[in-house]
Amino acid sequence: MLTDRDVERYGRQILLDHIGRKGQEKLKKARVAIVGAGGLGTVASLYLAAAGIGKMTIIDCQAPELSNLNRQVLHWECDIGKTNKAESAKEKLLSLNSDIKIDAFVKKITTENIDVLKDANIIVDCLDNFSTRYTLNEFCVKNQKPLVHAAVEGFYGQLTTIIPSKTPCLKCIFPKVTDKEIFPIMGVTTGLFGALEANEVIKLITGAGEVLAGKLLFYDLLSNSFDIIEIKKNEKCEVCANI
Repeated sequence: MLTDRDVERYGRQILLDHIGRKGQEKLKKARVAIVGAGGLGTVASLYLAAAGIGKMTIIDCQAPELSNLNRQVLHWECDIGKTNKAESAKEKLLSLNSDIKIDAFVKKITTENIDVLKDANIIVDCLDNFSTRYTLNEFCVKNQKPLVHAAVEGFYGQLTTIIPSKTPCLKCIFPKVTDKEIFPIMGVTTGLFGALEANEVIKLITGAGEVLAGKLLFYDLLSNSFDIIEIKKNEKCEVCANI
């Protein structure tokens, strides 16, 4: 149930026909895992915390560096060399909203420790590499958990929402991607797509509007052009063909 404090804090959201009190209660009960507390993850978690997600798990194994600060907005100069990104993000988010619960998991996600995600209702891919994304994808397909995916480079990004058994999985869409060790990125690109990921999560939880299920959105910030394409399952996909 919503408290008087909840109604005051989230009043502008509750006014929305697509949210209302019932939608806000769903947000309060939700458990969301943010995998990666970098450019995408800091922005996605910031807006999810502000929206009143009841419990978040934030996962990252790295420490903030000076080179992160053009885009990873929850990490500041004072955090460099002192803390982990998951803990750094948790500290800032609880300063924004002390009414929610946040767990910080200071590890890289692997097949051996991925069960840390088992209690999440929705998982948000805020990673910067496909090798770990594929592990995340397999877990979500196996456990029937929605996965919100975004990837960015330069002024360009992509976004989709994967719903196991209903949509193509990440392996269907991107069968084999070779990761780059370092790639160029503009902070506003991660800001935009992190916010879009948060929006997909909110829509999944509340039922508001339509999510990008079976669709892949591309956006080019330099030309202000975007495309949305229909995507189909690969009937021979090694991950989801038999689901």
